[in-house]
Amino acid sequence: MTNVHPTVTVRVGDRSAEIDELIAPLISALWRTGFTTLTSCQDAGESNASWAEKLPHMITYVESRKGWAFVDFPIQDGLRFLTALAQAGPRDAFYVRTTHWAAPQAWQVTVKPMDLAMFDETMPSSFALRLLQVCFPATDLPEIENRLNRWSAGELVPPAPTDWASVGR
Repeated sequence: MTNVHPTVTVRVGDRSAEIDELIAPLISALWRTGFTTLTSCQDAGESNASWAEKLPHMITYVESRKGWAFVDFPIQDGLRFLTALAQAGPRDAFYVRTTHWAAPQAWQVTVKPMDLAMFDETMPSSFALRLLQVCFPATDLPEIENRLNRWSAGELVPPAPTDWASVGR
């Protein structure tokens, strides 16, 4: 599959990959701090636009994903990523977007069950949980990178009350 976004080569240790240029700094920071990523995209709407041409029912999905980036992780790394972001900043509107489904611009975090037979059709179906997808507004990239850098430097924020104003609590 051809990438629709400009890419740059990200190298960290023995890892190297062509990554969408807008999300490359995040992937580099994730790898430097020991996270494993599976796939990523700087704009899911743009990268899936061709699906809408072939499958009209995908139009709504494509429109809803414009301006939204994602990173796919093995489940435990994805949970550790969310924990790192929460521990490295205040429990503000950004935090609420990562945790509450009703927040404006709420992140979509999904565990994707996969049938292992998709990879070997001679096998009987057997579902497993393998992937945690974190989908977020691309406008959150600077704060994600900021918090990830603070977390990796050990600059954690003590627990405090959450500002729930964005969801009316």
